[in-house]
Amino acid sequence: MNLIKTNFFVLVSLIAINSCNSHKKTELNTENTSKPNVILIITDDQGYGDVGVHGNTIIKTPNIDNFHKESYHLTNFHVGPTCAPTRSGLMTGRYANSTGVWHTVGGWSLLRENEKTMATMFAEAGYKTGGFGKWHLGDNYPFRPEDRGFQETVMHGGGGVQQTPDYWNNTYFNDTYFHNGKPQKYKGYCTDVFFNQAINFIKTNKDKPFFCYIAPNAPHGPYNVPPEYYDMYKDLGDNVLADTQKRFYGMITNVDDNFGKLRNRLKELNVDDNTILIFMTDNGTSAGYYNKKGKITGFNANMRGTKGSEYEGGHRVPFFIHWKNGEITTPKDINTLTAQLDIMPTLADLCGIDLPKNHQPLDGQSLVPLLRGKDTLKNRMLVTDSQRVQHPKKWKNSAVMQENWRLINGKELYNISTDQGQLNDIAAEYPEKVNEMKIFYENWWTQVSKDFNEEIYFKIGSKNENPITLTAHDIHAESGAYPWNQIYIREGINGTGYWSVNIIESGDYEVELRRYPKESNLAINATTPAITKKQLHGLEKDIPEGKSLNYVSAAIEFENQLKTEKAIHKNDISTIFTISLKAGKTKFSANFIDNRNKPNTVYYAYINKI
Repeated sequence: MNLIKTNFFVLVSLIAINSCNSHKKTELNTENTSKPNVILIITDDQGYGDVGVHGNTIIKTPNIDNFHKESYHLTNFHVGPTCAPTRSGLMTGRYANSTGVWHTVGGWSLLRENEKTMATMFAEAGYKTGGFGKWHLGDNYPFRPEDRGFQETVMHGGGGVQQTPDYWNNTYFNDTYFHNGKPQKYKGYCTDVFFNQAINFIKTNKDKPFFCYIAPNAPHGPYNVPPEYYDMYKDLGDNVLADTQKRFYGMITNVDDNFGKLRNRLKELNVDDNTILIFMTDNGTSAGYYNKKGKITGFNANMRGTKGSEYEGGHRVPFFIHWKNGEITTPKDINTLTAQLDIMPTLADLCGIDLPKNHQPLDGQSLVPLLRGKDTLKNRMLVTDSQRVQHPKKWKNSAVMQENWRLINGKELYNISTDQGQLNDIAAEYPEKVNEMKIFYENWWTQVSKDFNEEIYFKIGSKNENPITLTAHDIHAESGAYPWNQIYIREGINGTGYWSVNIIESGDYEVELRRYPKESNLAINATTPAITKKQLHGLEKDIPEGKSLNYVSAAIEFENQLKTEKAIHKNDISTIFTISLKAGKTKFSANFIDNRNKPNTVYYAYINKI
């Protein structure tokens, strides 16, 4: 630890001890009080313009706006344009493409085994670690949050509630989530549940240093929202907000209410002074801004692009940080270029702890000098991109960033200090700047592309997860046909592809194939009733009836090992194969075949080593 850092933490320790002495009910523990707690809140699909304090005059976010008055703000802070890539970079301090996470489905949202996470870092430092809400970096061993440093978890499956890996028939209301990997029913709206569970975790661990990761799925679609929050916006005309946007804004106001409740509980528990509290989001807005044939509704802070875009509106997001004992309590804008890659090393610095053991080389840098008024990152370059394909393509949906310069897709150049909306391409005027940024990208591509051909394997027959559940969310499919959510399952959307699997041990296995997940107890060719908006107030739209697909047979193949088929009988809930497999890596595919001889990928496969 260098001298500046040592002196800083001596000061922080003294402040923390004095703060503890001011609370008569709190016993002094110098070992723990020298380590601040950390609460990191990351919302889903909420953009830079989806808070009032950034100029949105429609949305109601009073608690986040007040927090802004007590925090430092990274105003030039960037993430990935979509969910899972952002989260992999946040959790590891490394570029998403290096970690194996450049998609949100298709077998490329799994965090490689050799990556170490922020949760692991805190756990190794003696912190209690809890994660609540969305993970989206793998639902099977060894990719699950509880395998990657989290000791207490309440999370949904996949990339969102109601996606294929999530518990069947979740609707955002009174759902079943996974508590430490096991399904458990919870009462209430999803965001309320995740914040309540996080508060319970904080209450339980308030006398120890803790790391609490709160990642609500809101305001990700479907835009299901409690009626009282929709009602806050329902009377606005369609020229102000479209109906979906009213729901989207209502979901954000619900997040804001929960944020306010969290802050009040921190004060009641006497842990607010020595807690680093961060609010951020994971990509640009998904529904906060519409521009349809020149008719604009919502607000995007004058930026071009929304979720998924390489333009500023796709990846520039809010980032507010507050820590009373660290003297981060007054409003301050920090305009230097920063990214989610920087948060892990920054928190290690602020908390005086080591990075996780055997971690890969970090791409992010500590922002502590910036927070203390010294700009050590001037002129740095960063890259963000949106691949969402099986095989990443150079320059695809990419932005090379340096201060206010933006090189888009290797061709367009903008200076957002004078052209915030990125409307005036000035590449021809600055060929040297374009060339400089292209050279940086080429070197970056060489770095991140090293393992592009190294697929990530599900472990079959592992003692840590047997049986294993595989879902169509994670099949590798060149055509991009991924039945990744439960609406697609009900509608019978066609998928083609395979799972990359590593058979840990040779032996006998049982492979069970299902159209619907086990918890549904539905037959392969069953229809399922629709769930209407009238039945459940708050739904954005009806959940459709599940169609019968008239399957007559099922087939499986383990590449270079076996290929076999079985008939499906009327009222079969599943088709079960008992087979022998050899240890090793292979491709596993499973299909149902209908009465027209048309195959469709199996949506749910359960593999058990006997």
